[in-house]
Amino acid sequence: MACLRSVSRRSERASKGAILDVIEPRAHGRLLDCGCGDGEFTAQVACRARVSEAYGIECAKDCLKEAADRGIIVTEGDLNDPLPYKSRFFNIVHADQIIEHLPNIALFLKEIKRVLRPDGYAVLSINNLASWHNRFCLALGGEAVPSHVANDTVVDNAADPLQAMRHPSEADSRLLAFSFQGLTELCHYQGFWVERLTFSGYYPLLPHLMGDLEDVHAASLIAKLRPRP
Repeated sequence: MACLRSVSRRSERASKGAILDVIEPRAHGRLLDCGCGDGEFTAQVACRARVSEAYGIECAKDCLKEAADRGIIVTEGDLNDPLPYKSRFFNIVHADQIIEHLPNIALFLKEIKRVLRPDGYAVLSINNLASWHNRFCLALGGEAVPSHVANDTVVDNAADPLQAMRHPSEADSRLLAFSFQGLTELCHYQGFWVERLTFSGYYPLLPHLMGDLEDVHAASLIAKLRPRP
């Protein structure tokens, strides 16, 4: 299990690197990070985007001060509710491993579009339901790693590095899992067009070997979205 957690962390780092690769500068603009946590990665995204203001919204109270200390204009809030920002306020909206936790994804995507400027963009990162390790788990009768059957703990998947660990809160449980086609169609329905799809990381397979062979079955899926008129 310790080995799986180590590989999972490497996969997460690869995913964050892929996110930074799709960030395009918006000098003097505004960034919103949905689920900003302690603000560490928010600050990295803001630096890559060259924005003048980085905002974050987070439900975990113990993260708010750390995010603020990193210069993030942080707000405590629930992403299942309307975003507490003016329309067309942000140049970039970022959400890393967030939408699969939300009961009301439709509202969240509508709110992202509302707060984005017409020339802005959003970057969403999720676990890839079609990844090789999920296909393997399902073939053996287990659960796909990105999905949880209970709100308070991880069960029924020996390949998940969080197996049998309790969630700190119900917000940490994943309610849905997406393939790239499902995510693309959902975003299109909610008023976005997908400019770019990037796949990153292999868990628990060898990332460099598998990445040279193909990428659509990688562990993470990153979508760069533009709001449609």
